[in-house]
Formats: sequence, structure tokens, C-alpha cells
Amino acid sequence: MVAYFDRFLRRRMNALRLARWGAAPELGPGPVVVYCNHPAWWDAAVIILLAERLFPERSSYAPFDARMLERYGVFRRMGAFGVDLDTPRGAAQFMAASREILARPASVLWITAQGRFADVRSRPLALRAGVARLAEIAPDAQFVPLALEYAFWDESGAEACAAFGRPVSGRTLGDLPRGARLARLEADLTAVLDRLSADVIARDPARFHDLAAGRQGVGGLYDGWRRMASALRGRRFEAGHRAAAGRETRAEKAQR
Repeated sequence: MVAYFDRFLRRRMNALRLARWGAAPELGPGPVVVYCNHPAWWDAAVIILLAERLFPERSSYAPFDARMLERYGVFRRMGAFGVDLDTPRGAAQFMAASREILARPASVLWITAQGRFADVRSRPLALRAGVARLAEIAPDAQFVPLALEYAFWDESGAEACAAFGRPVSGRTLGDLPRGARLARLEADLTAVLDRLSADVIARDPARFHDLAAGRQGVGGLYDGWRRMASALRGRRFEAGHRAAAGRETRAEKAQR
């Protein structure tokens, strides 16, 4: 299933990029909670690929809206468990499942902590309280903020951009009152989101490591014409718009 989502992303996006400053942190032997914002449907596919690329030796799990899991049952095969997001019973289900998962030292629990789709620019993030309660049942866990953002740069496909922040231990969080604990988690994630947004706005691929590269160019007749034109000029065809723009700039400089 990881291979399927890898192909799926490569066909529909330009790249999955990880900020150089936001690489996955070094983790101890205990369980991990990765909590992130929730900007798009693509988050599930991106999380699956990040888990496989960055934590291949660990078992990953994620809560999933129970109604959506009925429609996208394939996610059950990859560690998703259903939660009713809008009822006290659902909150109890989430805590019970999380307690069992985080009792396993090699587990990673991935949580879209806003619990709903939200624009990446929305402030405050309004994280759900459940993520803060996890510190009470898993004091040995590491809590790691993950920022996700999508943008269109120079290619027809979008850029999926991600960055991790510094982990904080469940024991440190547990020493705080619940309100202050949630505020700390939200402040940490907001700081990572703001820094990632600055890199996305800069539109500079050099600021990122590419974890997956998709198809570049427009495709179809347009790229067929460009390929033929390159062959007639004795040039190597490069589908990417950035590469083509770079050649034109160099040619313009030579004419000047």
C-alpha cells in the first residue's frame, strides 16, 4: 500500500519536500506522538509516505473519522482506526486505542490534531484537547510537531511541503496543567508552521530535501511539441518549467 500511495503522489504532485531544517528528529526507544495541522485530503497520503521514509523500523497508527473510514477502508490496512470525532463516546474510543498503541515502545501515533480541515493560515490552530491528554497516559512518549503545507510553484503539479519541530517529552508536558499543556503544543506547532510557510513563499527547492519527485511538465501534445523542438535544436529535452525558464534566461543574457 505504501508503494501504491508513492505512485499516486508521483502521478499527481510535483514533489514531496522536507525542509532541511525540519528533518525528522532523533528519537529514543519509547513511543512517539506526531501531531500536525490538517490542511488537505492529501495529509493521509503524505503521512503514510513520511512514516515509511523516516520511521521504517516503527509501527505507525492514526485515528481516522469513523464515517470516512467506512468510505476509505483501505486505510485500515495501514494502521488507521475509526473514531467518532463529535461524541464523548468517540473521545473515549480515541483514548482507549491510544493507550494501547502507546504502550508499545516502537509505535508512532500520527494525529491531525485540528480534527478538521483548516486553512494553513488560520490562527489560532484550535487543536483538539485530546492530544494534550495523551501525555497523561504516555509520559514516556515523545511529542513531535509536524507542519504540512501545499503550494503551486513553477510546475503543473503541487508541492507537498513538510517540516518537523523539536520533540518534547510526555513527562514534561504532564507537569503542566491541561490548558497550559495544550497551549504549549499549539505554540510549538504554530512556530514550525510559520517557519515552513516562509520557505514555501520563497519558492526555493534548495531549502528542501526531496523525498519523492513526480512528473514534471504539462504532458500531452504540448510537451510532445516541446520535445520535438528540442530535438531539432540539438538540445536535451527537460520537461520542467523551471529548467526551461533557466535556459531562456541564459539565452537572453547571451544575446545581451
